Amino acid sequence: MTRALITGITGQDGFYLSEHLLGLGYDVYGLIRGQANPKRPLLERTLPDVHIVDGDLLDQASLMNIIQKVKPDEVYNLAAISFVMLSWNQPELTGEITGLGALRVLEAIRLSASASPSRSKSASGIKFYQASSSEMFGKVRETPQNEKTPFHPRSPYGVAKAYAHYITMNYRESYNIFACSGILFNHESPRRGPEFVTRKITQGATRIKLGLQKELVMGDLEPRRDWGYAGDYVRAMHLMLQQDAPDDYVVGTGETHQIKEFAQLAFARLGLDYREYVRTDAQFLRPAEVDLLIADPSKAREKLGWKREVSFQGLVDMMVDADLAAEAKMQAAAV
Repeated sequence: MTRALITGITGQDGFYLSEHLLGLGYDVYGLIRGQANPKRPLLERTLPDVHIVDGDLLDQASLMNIIQKVKPDEVYNLAAISFVMLSWNQPELTGEITGLGALRVLEAIRLSASASPSRSKSASGIKFYQASSSEMFGKVRETPQNEKTPFHPRSPYGVAKAYAHYITMNYRESYNIFACSGILFNHESPRRGPEFVTRKITQGATRIKLGLQKELVMGDLEPRRDWGYAGDYVRAMHLMLQQDAPDDYVVGTGETHQIKEFAQLAFARLGLDYREYVRTDAQFLRPAEVDLLIADPSKAREKLGWKREVSFQGLVDMMVDADLAAEAKMQAAAV
C-alpha cells in the first residue's frame, strides 16, 4: 500500500486530495498543527481513514520525526498561508510557512535518506510535490503563462511561493530528490474558505436570495483569473508523482474570466442581477493587484494526460447550489 503524507490537509485541496488518494487505495497521513485546529473535527468526521499526525512547518525537528515515523512514499506540501490579502498583514509569517516551510519539509526528506538504511543517499525513495501558484507570475510578462514564463509576484504570498518553487527545483537538482512543483491556477469548490473572493460571492448571493443580507461589498471586479475545480486539480498533483522523472507543470483551464463575470453567473443562478446588489469599496483593494492570469496547460495535457472535467459555468453553479443548500439547512435548524 502506497503511503502519502499531506501537509495542509484541512484545506480545500487537502480534503480533495485525501479523498482521491484513499479512493486509489493509499494509506493517507495528514499533518495538522496543534490539537486546537478548528477543522480537525471535520476531517476526523469526514475522512476517518486519514491518520492524523501533529507537526508544524515552523519546527524542523517535528518534520524530521514525522518523516522518520510515517516513512511516506509520497509527500504533498499543500500547507501555506494561502489567503493573498492576509499576506500583506502578516508578511513574515507568510514567508516562514509558505516559503521556508517547503524548505523544512525538503530538508527533512533529505536527512531521512541517511537516517534510514532503506532509503538511498539521494533521498529519491520519497517523492515530493510542492503546491506552487499562478500568483508567482503576478505582473505577467507574457500571455498565456507556461512553465517558462518569468515570475513577477505582486504579493508577499506570491514571493513566498516563488521561493518555495525555486528551493524545490534546487533540491531536485542538488540532491536528486524526486521533487515536482504544480503551478496551479485558481481552483475553487464548495470547500473554499468564505474569505476567498469566489466563495464570498456565492455565499453572499445565496444570503441575499434568502433575505439574510441586502448587499455584497467587494473590491476590484475587473481582474481576470483562470478558474477551475479543485477536485480536478488534485488529480494532476498525483499524476506528477507517477511519472518516470520529476518536473514542473502548469495546471489550469486556458480560459480567463473577470471577477464580475463570476458574480454575474452566481447571481443569475439564483434569478438575480448582480448589479443591483454588488458595490465596491476601496478597503477591499489590494496594495498591488494581479490583473490577468491565464494558463497554458499544454504540457500537463500532453505529458500527464490531464484535463479538467468541470467547466467554469459548472463550477459557479456547483458552489452556488452548495451554499444555497447549506444556508437553507441552517435556517431550517434555527426554526
